[in-house]
Amino acid sequence: MIGLIAATANGRRNAAHLANAWPDARLYEGKVKEALNLAWNECDGIVLFLATGAAVRLVAPMLESKLRDPGVITVDDAVNFAVALCGGHEGGANDLASRVADTLGATPVITTASDSVGVPALDSLGERLGLQLEEGSDLASVGAALVSGEKVNLVFEGRWPLGPLPGNVVRPDKWEAPLILISDRLVETPRPAAVYRPPSLIAGVGCSRGTRADEILDLLRLSLAEAHLSEKSVAAVASIDVKRDEAGLLEAADRLGVPLRFHPAKVLSAVETPNPSEVVRGAVGTPSVAEAAVISSGAQLVVEKRKSENVTVAIGRMPVRGRLALVSLGPGDDALIPPLAREALVTSELVVGLEQYVGRVRHLLRPGTRVLTPPLGNEMERAELALAEARAGGSAALVSSGDVGVYAMASPVLELAGEDVDVVVVPGVTAAQAAASLLGSPLGHDHCSVSLSDLLTPWEVIGERIRAAAEGDFVISLYNPRSKGRDWQLGKVREILLTHRPPDTPVGIVKDAYRPTQQVTITDLASLRPEDVDMLTIVVVGSSQTRVVAGRMVTPRGYFS
Repeated sequence: MIGLIAATANGRRNAAHLANAWPDARLYEGKVKEALNLAWNECDGIVLFLATGAAVRLVAPMLESKLRDPGVITVDDAVNFAVALCGGHEGGANDLASRVADTLGATPVITTASDSVGVPALDSLGERLGLQLEEGSDLASVGAALVSGEKVNLVFEGRWPLGPLPGNVVRPDKWEAPLILISDRLVETPRPAAVYRPPSLIAGVGCSRGTRADEILDLLRLSLAEAHLSEKSVAAVASIDVKRDEAGLLEAADRLGVPLRFHPAKVLSAVETPNPSEVVRGAVGTPSVAEAAVISSGAQLVVEKRKSENVTVAIGRMPVRGRLALVSLGPGDDALIPPLAREALVTSELVVGLEQYVGRVRHLLRPGTRVLTPPLGNEMERAELALAEARAGGSAALVSSGDVGVYAMASPVLELAGEDVDVVVVPGVTAAQAAASLLGSPLGHDHCSVSLSDLLTPWEVIGERIRAAAEGDFVISLYNPRSKGRDWQLGKVREILLTHRPPDTPVGIVKDAYRPTQQVTITDLASLRPEDVDMLTIVVVGSSQTRVVAGRMVTPRGYFS
């Protein structure tokens, strides 16, 4: 919950606007100090419409710990600035300041050192991956070294898709402080060190009917301790599906704060395990529950089963899954790069794409981001480079203009990608949409897109699709209409369309949409000149219903008929 508190009439108006705009916001009425006391104990974040000095005096006596205090934002009466006052990372104040600024049209003011110099914040490093910071970590010392540019050593067992890290973060030959350690193992570390526990372990559990949660947890914790593994890294508990209603098992998982995964006996019985039991087979239909449940979950067994009176426990380590983002950059203007694309870029260690595309977004990349730009025609090389980074446990982005899923790289990458990689497709403004917006509304009714490139599709097939679209009276967006090596196809398309549509059918020609060299022309089908078109052009051919109104192409839906 976000608490909103204001002292002036203008502040109250802006607070009321946020309360109406945000479903998770609550407006606190009454005297400011009393409202703050209430909100402090009820909210995750607080927005104070007050001068910063007044806010400091009010908040200072209430501060206890940055790990527990809500994030606090102050907004001036003119709504010029949204200042992250305290709780920048742990309290979410930095994100809240940006959110307030977006809604009210203010400028976010964020002064935490890591955000100011573009390095990762240690208190939230890997948060989206489920990494948990170990108590007693030396955040201040390691963070100071990181921000000041001193060498900081990074050690992890199994690479994690952390995103780009600055050049002073290095992989050492031996462990030396200052150190960032990502490990599920309990080991001594040189100091200062920031230690993170990844969600890498899965606990397989078998138990007798009516077993108490305490017995399950006692054996699990003993098994972890003897193997020098961290309980914080237990990401799930797995068992046989006949235990779905086992109260003690359900309670144990709940107390650990992790999900339960259940496997049928038929699946578990097919798994080869080091310690099968015929007694167990006779009871539940599989010779192994704990070990088989670990292996069936895709983990490598690292602790063979241990037994107590009523419980068996085994522990496995899950493989790290890398991440590949297929990123759409939209047309040429930076303002049309989607927010999801910007987020994917700043969290990727490697960005792959044509130089003309990567060049558009270099200014958005974080320090430490690696860039690969194979030339045009090396599509499969680009796909393999990005996938190799993700398969190694890293984070990569493959960029394309327009929408990456439309005549671009998403399709070949997804043909190659297996289940070992998490793939996210980030949508964008397509070339046809960009062209249409500059022409008016030619895509207002049924429409289709056809690429005239015959590099991968025979011309005979392309021609048949053009005929079918013409017979169906679709508005047609023509991609890749003409190049130096393909200078006759557009003329042939014009001939085909003229057998189905009148010569005065509106045609829009858009070159370099939303770039400084943008050209927009509206002509008709009879006057279409192929020599005016190149590979950077989209040609939009209207249907029988498309017309030009006040210099703009419009394809009516029929609202006024």
